[in-house]
Amino acid sequence: MISRYRFRKLMAPTAGFRKALLVFVLGLLSFAVGTALSFRQVILPILESLQRAASKILVRIVPPDSLEQATHLLGGALLFLGLFGIVWGIRSAVVHIIRTLTGHRGGVADVFIRRQALAQGPRIVALGGGTGLSTLLRGLKQHSSNITAIVTVTDDGGSSGRLTKEKGMIPPGDIRNCLVALADAEVSMTDLFQHRFGADSGSLSGHSIGNLLIAALADQHHGDFEKAIEAASDVLLIRGRVVPSTLSNVRLRAVLDNGAEVCGETNIVQTGQRIRRMFLDPELVQPHSVALEAIANADVICIGPGSVYTSVIPNLLVDGIAEALRDAPCPKVYICNVMTQPGESDSFTASEHVTAILANVEERVFDCVLVNTGVPSSSAIEKYRDSGQFLVESDSDRIRAMGFRVLASDYMSETDVVRHDPLKVAAKVMSLVGR
Repeated sequence: MISRYRFRKLMAPTAGFRKALLVFVLGLLSFAVGTALSFRQVILPILESLQRAASKILVRIVPPDSLEQATHLLGGALLFLGLFGIVWGIRSAVVHIIRTLTGHRGGVADVFIRRQALAQGPRIVALGGGTGLSTLLRGLKQHSSNITAIVTVTDDGGSSGRLTKEKGMIPPGDIRNCLVALADAEVSMTDLFQHRFGADSGSLSGHSIGNLLIAALADQHHGDFEKAIEAASDVLLIRGRVVPSTLSNVRLRAVLDNGAEVCGETNIVQTGQRIRRMFLDPELVQPHSVALEAIANADVICIGPGSVYTSVIPNLLVDGIAEALRDAPCPKVYICNVMTQPGESDSFTASEHVTAILANVEERVFDCVLVNTGVPSSSAIEKYRDSGQFLVESDSDRIRAMGFRVLASDYMSETDVVRHDPLKVAAKVMSLVGR
């Protein structure tokens, strides 16, 4: 039996057209019948005059015994010519409208079919933060525009931290990265969003234009951060939507192995101590209603990749998020990091990443673990070793022993950095849809 998603994908190019075509045909038929009934006395003499004129012309060309057949052939040719003219005219008008609205100058039909297919793609939810989530979204948006990115809002460093302290707003940095990752806008616009002012820029030093723009949009909407994100989404023409896991101002609190407590994401990472437990401060915050709704209706859910303690776990600590994930009937996959992170997951294996989540979240929030088995070049390993980062060991047997399904393969991409290949990971995630 064909799955719901595969059927939607098969019928995607006709989505929205079927109803419009039916209305058009019924409207045309109604117009024709109405015209015939209302203007019969006017139309019939005109049609008879046209037929006589056509017969006078045809009688000079064809024998009298073939006149009726020639008249039918001429009528059919004129019908075909008229139909061609209507179709060509409508097509030209649609192409002109699309080019005017989008600026696209070629392959309009391909663009339309592609966007229709994406609009009928699976409902994907991705939870996380940092560069890990934005990298994944670049792959997922090739398969669907029904994506909801649920983003951690505990960043207190850099530009985001400064805006949080000065304006009391939710940190915009991770949200900005996700917006850019899902963007369909021109490269110049996304580059502008990601531009960061240098050290010689006075009070603007370290700020990114995207963060400042989101702050400005929040001001324009009287402090409504949701509306600011929606406005930024419209500017970037994103495929999907980006929502914070909570609209409350919240920060992280960690209990270290030595029993000490540390508050603030930046301070936690800088301790260099192994983390025992993570908490939110305050502990009880309201989840974003859109996030809960998206999780409940998802066809597949991705958790991570990203810093396990400061990007992945914080979302799961928001009241109601873990419970919603537990109850979601769709496939749920945790995407384990490729490399360890200094001060947070030093020397962690893949199973230790999973154990860290289980130690902090009471609910079982995923049933699959995606583990990379690819190995970077020796030069990349040396470069990362110098900064205290190492390849995450793919101890799949231990993860299976915990009761999880393991999706192990080479999901790595190596350029100037080593990270997940978004296209490989997205393809594997999509293979889970409809199962």
